[in-house]
Parts: sequence; structure tokens; C-alpha cells
Amino acid sequence: METYKELIDKLLDLSFAEDIGDGDHSTLSCIPADAMGKSRLLIKEEGILAGIEVAKEVFHRFDPELQVTVYMPDGTHVKPGDVPMVVEGKVQSLLQTERLMLNIMQRMSGIATTTHRYVERLEGTHTHVLDTRKTTPGMRVLEKMAVKIGGGMNHRMGLFDMIMLKDNHVDFAGGIAKAVQRAKDYCKAKGKDLKIEVEVRNLDELQQALDAKVDRIMFDNFTPELTKQAVAMVNGQCETESSGGITLDTIRDYAVCGVDFVSVGALTHSVKGLDMSFKAVK
Repeated sequence: METYKELIDKLLDLSFAEDIGDGDHSTLSCIPADAMGKSRLLIKEEGILAGIEVAKEVFHRFDPELQVTVYMPDGTHVKPGDVPMVVEGKVQSLLQTERLMLNIMQRMSGIATTTHRYVERLEGTHTHVLDTRKTTPGMRVLEKMAVKIGGGMNHRMGLFDMIMLKDNHVDFAGGIAKAVQRAKDYCKAKGKDLKIEVEVRNLDELQQALDAKVDRIMFDNFTPELTKQAVAMVNGQCETESSGGITLDTIRDYAVCGVDFVSVGALTHSVKGLDMSFKAVK
């Protein structure tokens, strides 16, 4: 399995390749190679800053001589007019890294900001908000980093670090009991220590999952009223998670039912980037 750093390195390689190609001809044609300058990151919208550490990697990978000065770390609550970072060095390098850095920071900051809003709605409960696999292909590591910066928690990274038996797995396997037993047998045969989660669609399936003794049960598209009954049935026997169309307006209704986690695809799949720019310092 590749490390997070290896995944980020591959993402940056691809990003530079698709953006610069055989050269940034706009920059190369009008900016002397020895021209030096300074640019500042300017925040234009209130939110949670995320991506500063990745931005530093963007600059250093492209031009190790660029000097990055960070004034505000990831997780800072920023507002319009704030300047979290200044970068000095070759103007050609500043111009060629600008868009990639902004694309990453705007998206990560948007995710962190959205996550923070959900976390605020959970204040006073023991429930945590989780992300999902509904992420931008290739950017999952960065997007899940942003969720944590915003105060959320990560669900599984991918298909490899947890067993999650969803409705299709259960239906194809012939039921919850068979699916769970096969999963346990597989882990034993492969020498893997993976948590097993089962998605249930009603209270009958919930009882089957409890009988199968799994690590976590996901209540899929339950109402808050049904969720309260489900949590009472589980009674601490395993972790509980609510999922399915839960919004900023409804998440607290599920949290007060006593679930341990609420997973929200909207943290990553349809988030708006935080507005910011990278401007020359004259």
C-alpha cells in the first residue's frame, strides 16, 4: 500500500504535467528567467484555512529555492484581508505554481470550512462527523486531510483498510450472517486485522448484524425516530453510524439519538472552494 506522501507526490506530478505541459509559454515569453519577486496569499472569504503544508510542498517540488513564509497555520479561522503566506523567489516559478497551489488550497479550505459547520452543529453531543469515499479521484488524501483540519474524522481511506458490507454485498452474499462470516473467515485466512462494519436497512437487519457480532453498524436512511430505536437496540454492543442524505439542518437530530458517528458525503463531493488569490507584491 502506498503511503500518503507517495500518493501526494503522484498527484503533484500529474498536476504539473497537465497544467504546464511543455512549458508555461505565457510566463516564459514575457518574464526574464532571472527576475525575482514576491507574492502573497490573500483571503477573500471567511472560513477555515487548509492546505498550507501541501502548498509548501508544491512550491518546493517545483523550485527548491522559493522561500515560503507562513503566518497562519492550517486550521486557522481566516477572514477577508488575511495574508496567511508570502512566497519569494523567481517570478517565473511564482507564476507557474500559482494555479495548482490555489486549486489545492481553495478546495481543501472549502472542505475544512464545511466540515467545521457540521462539527459546530454537534456541539454538546458525543457524535463525530465522518467523511466518505465520495471524493475527487486522485485527491482523496488531501480532501480527507482537510476534513480532519476542519474538526471531522476520517472514515476508511479506501477499500483496503476496513471491511464495509453494504446492501449489495449482503444481497449478493445471501444475507448478513453469510456476508459477515465470510468476511471473518477471509480476514483469518489472509492474516488481516480489519474492522467489520455492516449497513442495515431496517430493525430486522439490525438484529441480524448484532447476532453476527460486528464492530460497527450503519443505519442507512433511517429516520431520527427509527435511529433512536436502533441505538437502544444496540445498547453499546458495537459502534453505531448514521448515513444517507443527512444535511447540516438534520445532523443534530441524529446526533441526539446517541449515534457514535454520522457520515456525510457532502463534506467532499459537492463543496464550494474558499475564495482566495495569489497576488504580486509590488
